[in-house]
Amino acid sequence: MEILHVTGQPFNDTSIQEYQFHSFLPYIPGKLSFNDEIKISHPDSDSVTYPANSYIYIEGKLLTHDNKVPTKLKFINNAIAYLFREIRFELNGVVIDSVRDVGLVSSIKNYLSLNENQSLQLQNAGWFPKRERIETNEEVPKNNVLVDSHGNFNVCIPLRLLLGFAEDYTKVILNVKMELILIRSNDDIDAVVSEDETERPKIDITKLSWEVPHITPSIREQLRLNKIAHSNQDLPIKFRSWQMIEYPALNNSTRHTWSVRTSTKIETPRHIIVAFQNNRKSKLTKDMSKFDHCTLKNIKVFLNSERYPYTDLQLDFKTNRFAKLYEMFANFQESYYHMTLNQPIFNPYDFKIIAPLVHIDCSRQKEIIQGGSVMLRIEFETDEPTTSDISAYCLILHEKEFTYNPLTKIVKQL
Repeated sequence: MEILHVTGQPFNDTSIQEYQFHSFLPYIPGKLSFNDEIKISHPDSDSVTYPANSYIYIEGKLLTHDNKVPTKLKFINNAIAYLFREIRFELNGVVIDSVRDVGLVSSIKNYLSLNENQSLQLQNAGWFPKRERIETNEEVPKNNVLVDSHGNFNVCIPLRLLLGFAEDYTKVILNVKMELILIRSNDDIDAVVSEDETERPKIDITKLSWEVPHITPSIREQLRLNKIAHSNQDLPIKFRSWQMIEYPALNNSTRHTWSVRTSTKIETPRHIIVAFQNNRKSKLTKDMSKFDHCTLKNIKVFLNSERYPYTDLQLDFKTNRFAKLYEMFANFQESYYHMTLNQPIFNPYDFKIIAPLVHIDCSRQKEIIQGGSVMLRIEFETDEPTTSDISAYCLILHEKEFTYNPLTKIVKQL
């Protein structure tokens, strides 16, 4: 046993000599307005980089349409992510990972992934899942969570909150050009909420940079990495990508069948999250970071003919009968991250009023599903008829696999 090794030396990892963040700016630093494509390039060099721990630094100002400091407008949770409609990460010109509807996707995913302790640090990224409770604190000025009394804000958003690649691929990248592309949304309405519509938002981003860790290995490790880089060897990149598909307007019915998509074997869904919103998009008085249960009664996901979950849920939100749904939500971390102890960010009450998400764990599948193309279909029922104001979202977490060659610079998707 380790406790009996009385002559053992204390462990000291000297494999890394230096770990420093380097700043990279957009090609056109001033082009940060609506619909602009913001491209940030990390040049092809002999550097050893660690994009998994990189972050996006953003400075800006929250104003009204007439350039005044707002008195009613407030940032929603994860507001800064809602300023962008797409994010992409590329290696040598090949798209490795991308996410559309950055705010919605990252909100849904991180409601499941994060716990309360992580949320405290991530307030620095604009992550306030229980913002109303923070605003009741006397030390926080009214309406000024994240922004100061002049409307200024600055955040550091870890890339792992926005892209599955950055969350899963925790290895360095060798000698290959990296690019991060962000596309601004066409307005700022979904990033804020107000008690009425007398103030219209104007959010100016004044500075944006990509902060990337550069690593200087020890001489021994550098020789080992150089040998790999010059061996003409393909290095694997495997991660779980996040893809969201929207059903923008439901029919007036209590029963729905949604044929979501057909996927290949390698991109078979492993986890599926279904969410609903009732008339929230582009509504200044509605919080886009929150979701609605829409009197959901039952939901089933089919991968070809295989059904998940196996039994009906028999939900009734009017009588608070949603314990099974909360249990599925709370068990995400154990299944996705192989944790022994789940630490959900919400208790059942907060889950109901903030984000009543449906998590379907389909990570364990029969060989018949894994053998060919997979058709994803969702069937759900509600107690009350849905309307065209209700949108449904399906977030699919599926595997992706690439290889890259540090010598030839060739990047391939498998």
